[in-house]
Amino acid sequence: MSAVVNPQPVARVTSAGQAEQITVYSHSAIYYWWPVWVVGFALALVTYLQGVPVTFGDGEYARKVLIHPSHNLGVIFTFVLLLVILITHSTVRGAASLTVIVTLIAVTLFFAYMNWWDDILRAIGDLAMFMNLGFYLFFSIALFLIWALAVFFFDRFHYYSFRPGQMVTGAVLGGGEQTFDTRGMSVEKKRDDLFRHWVLGLGSGDLHIATTGAKKAEFVIPNVLFVGSKVEAIQRLTAITPDDDSKTVMKAGAPA
Repeated sequence: MSAVVNPQPVARVTSAGQAEQITVYSHSAIYYWWPVWVVGFALALVTYLQGVPVTFGDGEYARKVLIHPSHNLGVIFTFVLLLVILITHSTVRGAASLTVIVTLIAVTLFFAYMNWWDDILRAIGDLAMFMNLGFYLFFSIALFLIWALAVFFFDRFHYYSFRPGQMVTGAVLGGGEQTFDTRGMSVEKKRDDLFRHWVLGLGSGDLHIATTGAKKAEFVIPNVLFVGSKVEAIQRLTAITPDDDSKTVMKAGAPA
């Protein structure tokens, strides 16, 4: 007497899920300093092409350096550096950023109404800041090396990997990892800082992740590059469970 065996699911594996994964890194604030070394290299090139040799010192201590005759280059570099410092060390999100923009416009119009801009621009025009070719090159190369090491090396020591049904956080040094179930997990992009995330970050942003279940935890991941596309990919992956593909369901009593 033969027994009829009804196929029962014993294991579920999603082939698409095994191959798909996205890894997110949190970058340090040094990432937003790229305009400084870009402007520095540009001014170094202008100084190299149009600069004039100037000798400092006498005798064996004499040094000939290349300086651009216009003092505007030094003013531009200084203002870019100060603006980047201001933006990277202050946070203005959401409606507050709109308030700042409206305030700047109002101040600009008020200065124009009071006829103060001529005096301000004349005072700026009288500033004399001269930097030689060596300063631009040394500062820009040193800052670029620090920037590149941080963005492409040190910032990748800690990572967040998302797979179908699973989030893994880990560190390269030490090798420790934690795994979280993505069922019920919320992924939220925090409000943008208009100046930091869009003007300097070119579409970066901060993520807030909250997990549920037996291992509840919250993570704030600042300065994620291309955060919009990353959020869409994460939401798509976390919505997938390993048993979503019925074609990959193995059943007992069914031919392999």
